[in-house]
Amino acid sequence: QTLGEVTVSVPMPAGTKAKMLDVVIKKDYLRVGLKGQAPVLEGSLSETVKVDDSMWAVEGGVVQLDLVKTDGMHWWNRVLSTDVPIDVQKVEPENSKLSDLDSETRQTVEKMMFDQRQKAMGLPTSEELQRQEMMKKFMAAHPEMDFSNA
Repeated sequence: QTLGEVTVSVPMPAGTKAKMLDVVIKKDYLRVGLKGQAPVLEGSLSETVKVDDSMWAVEGGVVQLDLVKTDGMHWWNRVLSTDVPIDVQKVEPENSKLSDLDSETRQTVEKMMFDQRQKAMGLPTSEELQRQEMMKKFMAAHPEMDFSNA
């Protein structure tokens, strides 16, 4: 899985074609199986998905479902609500791109990266720059004051 998607692979008998399958993806429900037979996978999803953005395909006897998360900013600890949960703290995420993040998270990460670079070069962080700018404005607004010891 990524922060935005969960990929589910369901093995099927060799030679299975798409038209032989019964695949249902709903906002909070999933069913995968062969038509006329008991489903191989069925149940309530542990989280909701964007149905119109999710898709599936069959290749080499495996149905691969790409489920797009409704809330894509956290890891799922299971696919179906009846599955045994995994410890998502042990998941080693792939390197994600800043463009994968929502705008608020992206701004926070970019600020942290800027501050980290500034500190490494011995330069002021964004907060220190902001304080310096406020002090300059205050000094400009009050030329009558002595700032020589500030």
